[in-house]
Amino acid sequence: MELTSAEYQYDPDNFKVTEEMIADYNNYGYIMIRGLLDKEEMTGVKKVLEESEMRSKYGYGLPDGTGKEPKFVIWGHPGNDVTGMVARSEKVVNTSEKLLGGGEIYHYHAKFVQKDARTGGGLLWHQDYGYWYQNSILFPDLLTAFIAIDKCEKANGCLQILRGSHKCGRIDHRPQSGQHQADLERVEEIKKICPLEFVEMNPGDAIFFSCNLLHTSDVNNSDTRRWVLLFSYNLKSNNSLREHHHPQYTPIEKVPNSAIKECTNYFDLSGKDFLDPDIDKTVKAHKPEY
Repeated sequence: MELTSAEYQYDPDNFKVTEEMIADYNNYGYIMIRGLLDKEEMTGVKKVLEESEMRSKYGYGLPDGTGKEPKFVIWGHPGNDVTGMVARSEKVVNTSEKLLGGGEIYHYHAKFVQKDARTGGGLLWHQDYGYWYQNSILFPDLLTAFIAIDKCEKANGCLQILRGSHKCGRIDHRPQSGQHQADLERVEEIKKICPLEFVEMNPGDAIFFSCNLLHTSDVNNSDTRRWVLLFSYNLKSNNSLREHHHPQYTPIEKVPNSAIKECTNYFDLSGKDFLDPDIDKTVKAHKPEY
């Protein structure tokens, strides 16, 4: 379960973002940090995702054109539950800041993506900036910290990336099914140059990737679910020009890493500002039944 490049192991006693990590991120469009969250931290995160009203009250699905759909919950601000402590933790925020060049960042939004066993749909080839460009953000100075909740492997629709494709710049996206898809003719040409990597992950592993990195994922035809949690960050200096369905610059109240384990708030989701997909012009969603 390894990528061919840019892979690191988290050490809680001696972790820092090195020049090698920054160089890998700039060259490949991502870095992988294995074990960013440990088992105890993951237990708290899973309690929020599994037992709170998050999915039932705020979840929705995006058709993928195959009759299946991934399910989403999206929110704008971290909040004060365990997932909020992860989003505000030093190891996530400091890493993101350094990879984006060292400037102050803010929490652009978070996603909880669910591909349930046998029914979980895929995500079409896209760049995040292909969506976010439409929100009047001038520069691709954003990244996402993608954290595995379950084991992610080929069989259950793990993330796929084209290594180094962020250097191609923003690619035109067009509506397809309920999603937006990158120009497939261009994607096929990029595949000839940028290696395809299947991002297989264990729970607690995290990949930090550029908003211009091309990525996709297949349907989940396996008997195991594939849940992931994503936190996206933007540079303060790249604040969007207009208000839209994701937050403009709001300072992050950073917390020490210890706050993740110390937090016992699993059910109070106030302050997170959950997205109503009806106001998001880049997707076509519908409310699933849980």
